[in-house]
Amino acid sequence: MLIKFENKSHRVKGLAFHPRRPWVLASLHNGVIELWDYRMDTKIDEFSEHEGPVRGVDFHSSRPLIVSGGDDYKIKVWNYQLKRCLFTLNGHLDYIRTVQFHQNYPWILSASDDQTIRMWNWQSRSCLIVLTGHNHYVMSAQFHPSKDLVLSASLDQTARVWDISGLRKKTVSPMTPPEGVGNDMFGVSDVGVKHVLEGHSRGVNWASFHPTMPYIATAADDREVKLWRMNDDKAWEVDTMRGHINNVSCVLFHPKKDLIISNSEDKSIRVWDMNKESAPQVHRRENDRYWILAVHPTLNLIGAGHDSGMMVFKLERERPAYDSSPSHKRMYYFNDNYIIEHVFRTQSTGEVSAQIFRRNSRINEKPRTLLYNYANRQQHCVLLMFEPMGTYELHVTDKKRGNDFSRQTTHKGFAKSAAFVSRTRFCVLDKNRQIWQRDLKNEVKKKINIPGLVINHIFPAGLGRILLRTPDSMVLYDIQAMKIVGELRIQSRHPIKYVVWSAKHKFVAMFSKSNIHIAKSNLDECCFTFENSRIKSGAWDEETFVYNTATHIKYLLPNGDKGIIRTVEDPVYICQISPSSTELHFLNREKKCGAAKIDPTEYMYKVAVTKRKYKTVVRIMRSGKLVGKSIIAYLQKKGFPEVALHFVKDEKIKFQLALQCGNIATARETAEKLEKIDPKGGAACWEKLGVEALRQGVCHIVEEAYMKTSNFDRLSFLYTITGKRPPH
Repeated sequence: MLIKFENKSHRVKGLAFHPRRPWVLASLHNGVIELWDYRMDTKIDEFSEHEGPVRGVDFHSSRPLIVSGGDDYKIKVWNYQLKRCLFTLNGHLDYIRTVQFHQNYPWILSASDDQTIRMWNWQSRSCLIVLTGHNHYVMSAQFHPSKDLVLSASLDQTARVWDISGLRKKTVSPMTPPEGVGNDMFGVSDVGVKHVLEGHSRGVNWASFHPTMPYIATAADDREVKLWRMNDDKAWEVDTMRGHINNVSCVLFHPKKDLIISNSEDKSIRVWDMNKESAPQVHRRENDRYWILAVHPTLNLIGAGHDSGMMVFKLERERPAYDSSPSHKRMYYFNDNYIIEHVFRTQSTGEVSAQIFRRNSRINEKPRTLLYNYANRQQHCVLLMFEPMGTYELHVTDKKRGNDFSRQTTHKGFAKSAAFVSRTRFCVLDKNRQIWQRDLKNEVKKKINIPGLVINHIFPAGLGRILLRTPDSMVLYDIQAMKIVGELRIQSRHPIKYVVWSAKHKFVAMFSKSNIHIAKSNLDECCFTFENSRIKSGAWDEETFVYNTATHIKYLLPNGDKGIIRTVEDPVYICQISPSSTELHFLNREKKCGAAKIDPTEYMYKVAVTKRKYKTVVRIMRSGKLVGKSIIAYLQKKGFPEVALHFVKDEKIKFQLALQCGNIATARETAEKLEKIDPKGGAACWEKLGVEALRQGVCHIVEEAYMKTSNFDRLSFLYTITGKRPPH
């Protein structure tokens, strides 16, 4: 479990994710509804008009609306942009357990302890129909994602599937206006019970539809989770999952995997494999009972509410295990138990290993890191690092044999981290923080002793070197010379997670969750930057480090200059920048390779300015791709006002630049133009021009400036010093 966001509050009884924005809505037992940005860890707003606990909340799929239901028997519809309640729907006679917007129609579904389910039209603010049939509290109700079905769960030990196709045809028909509660309010003509799921020995707390398949999951006070399958004629029990030791509060299907997630008052969340290929995962809290679960409709995010707040988490890392070198035009990554080679130039992929099976693996056990040995030209040498067990696998295949993997060798061992150091050697850091050098047969060749260092991780650093992470520094160690080559201090609370070397190892980028350090090959620090959003990945484009967050692709120069290149809709992992610098190659969370167009003009311009490549600067400026005062200001800031002077059109800025670079002739010409436009402003310019001309000793310009500003005292003093007679 990877916790992405956690918040402490009163008991959370209801949760909902916004379909597009990084927002989560939580309803609390104290009657408050909180809206949080889980990516920025910031509370956006708070709504508090309910009297008593609020048990159900939901976002509308396309409009800025929120619906809530609580123990005050009221359903409230809010506009989160206007930050107020729009209206209240009354009709239930007891606590309201859940509320939900329909995906397409202006409907709200509510379940209540008054033993009924109600459907409302929020546009006409009227009740469409009341569904009766349960003889105890109705604990949950939800629409099917795509069909005209409603699923309800009740403490009468049953779950029911309702067919609402008749109601849809009656109320949404273009020829028939929507109706309110009619004489057939309690009838069965519009809505009928399609299936009754009986099998639990105690009350059912929750029931959920599978998003795409004909499955239903139910959770009950008998401590069991049941899986059901249905067709048009019947529904039947498929499986029973036992393991919880108290009432099961909620159960959901994972939106992308064959997994069932349940939580319970036994203070645990359990993840069940529908295919029975892996043992269930169990995640426990010490003191808090779980009450509610929610899944994001499109992302791999799950929310859970408990006694002291809520959390948003993932079941597994979505970052693919891959390795790419700026000196080699290809990448290697792990996908579906194979090691894949991807060539950037041709966009072709191929397998470089046989299928990799791991016995007794957990549901989420995939390699965290993949390391490829680019120094070995005869063999594919790949290290796969697995967590949390701290194991590695070394896979070696002959490149000459093509797709024949019959002679592939695999070696396994225990290590916290590893790095290739030569064509036939690699180093591993064991659990005792000791470094061992091994060959491709996984045999120990020597032990590397580095006294005085507590080593937490090792990273590749080229042939014969490794980069060591200690609690408060990064250390570059030469294995052959057996000495420390360089050291860089880092913040202990932001440990380095990834290291990316530039071509020929001239620069190295080391980044944590929010910090980036750029250093030279000997670890002399060039610059440091901080990001508010989590840093995902990065790659070098010559001497520019291109990196990305969840929403932006950015650049960072060794001198500390940075900027935004473009935005991205979905998180990607940058592998390499094309030789033309106009294309960025990436790997996404679905392990699919892609390319995105980028405009490198801004950072290429800044690199040219820093290196004093004036021809390149002039060419880029004349291309017209860079516009705005910020580019001129950058030249001025870096001490090149004479270059900026050729491209400025604004007369005031041109005058300031001319003075800064000492170009008196241009400044005089500009001052005359400004005087015609604005006499007062022109006088101020002539005064500044007189000061600069006096500093340079250009007496005739000083004389003209004093005459323009009627500064006769200084003018007479000028004539006295120079011995020049005033004109008549």
